Amino acid sequence: MQVKENVHSQIKAFCTYMDEMLLPNEKRVNDPMELSQQENSSPHHSGLNSAKVVSKQRSYTQAEVSQKLKDQLGYKLNVKPSQISHKDSGQGLFLDGAADVGAVIAFYPGVVYSPAYYQYIPGYLDEQNPYLITRYDGTVIDAQPWGCGGEGPERFNGRKMLERKLDNEGAEKGSDRMSKPLEGSQVENDNENDDVERRNPLALAHFANHPAKGMLPNVMICPYDFPLTENNMRVYIPNILFGNAEVNIKRLGSFWFKSGVSRNSQSDVLTLKTVVLVATRSLQDEELLLNYRLSNSKKWPEWYAPVDEEEDIMTGKDESSQ
Repeated sequence: MQVKENVHSQIKAFCTYMDEMLLPNEKRVNDPMELSQQENSSPHHSGLNSAKVVSKQRSYTQAEVSQKLKDQLGYKLNVKPSQISHKDSGQGLFLDGAADVGAVIAFYPGVVYSPAYYQYIPGYLDEQNPYLITRYDGTVIDAQPWGCGGEGPERFNGRKMLERKLDNEGAEKGSDRMSKPLEGSQVENDNENDDVERRNPLALAHFANHPAKGMLPNVMICPYDFPLTENNMRVYIPNILFGNAEVNIKRLGSFWFKSGVSRNSQSDVLTLKTVVLVATRSLQDEELLLNYRLSNSKKWPEWYAPVDEEEDIMTGKDESSQ
C-alpha cells in the first residue's frame, strides 16, 4: 500500500507541474474546490477536456515541456540510438539528469486491453507487435499507436487513438485483418471521448531496451491503478481503455471469463490499469534498461539474454512481449 501511495503521490506532483506549464489560468490538480467536486462527477470526463481549454494552452513543443519538467523533477527523457550492441536494439530510452531510487521515471502509454479483448489487439496472437506489455493481472498495453507523442497543443482521444491503431494494422497486415478490431472499436469502446495530453514528456517507457548479457536493469515495471475519480489528472495519464470499464475478468486455469464490475476492491473506485517504470537504484545520465522477462525460452530472440533465467521461466508468462 505504501508503494502505491508513493507512486500516486509522484504522479500527482507530475500532473501539477504539467498544469502549471500548460494551463496557467486553469484550476490546478491540487485545487481543493475542484477535488471536492470530483466525487460527484463522471469518472470518464475531465474538466480539462473541452476545446476551450485546449485553446488556452500554452503552445509549447514537447521538447520545451520536457525541458521545463526537468527544471522541476531534475531529469527528462530522450529517445536516441541505443548503446546496446546488437542489430535489433534500435532506439533506446535515456535519462538526462538524476533520479533517486523509487522515482517514477516513465509511463507506458497506449491502448489498455483486459483479457476479454485480447482478440482485438493488433499483432498479439501472431506475436508481431513489439510494443505490447503485460501486467501481472493479464492487462495488456499496446504502445504502438502512441508513437513518440505529439508536438503541439493537441489532445489525443480514444477514437483517434483507435483509428490510428487500426490504420497501422491495416498498413501492415492488410485490410482483411481489420474487421474484428473495427467491429470492437465501434461497438464496445465506451471511452472514445477521453482526452489525453500528447506532449507528455514521460510517456516513453516503450523505448526502454532489455539489458545486454552481463548488464543489469535499472528500472522495473510497477503496475499503477489510476483512480478515474481524479478528473484533473486524467488528461496526463497517457492511456485509453479499449472496451467496457465495467467488466471484471477473472482467470480459471488457462481460461478468462467476465465476472461483473471492474473496480478497486478496497475502495470501490473505477480504475484504469496502467504501468509505469520505477528506478531500481540512483540514476544519472544513462540509458534506461528494463528486464523484459520473456518466459518462453524456445522463442527467445537471438539478442535476448535473461537476467535470471530460472525466474523468467517460472513466471509462466511474459511481462513484456517486446
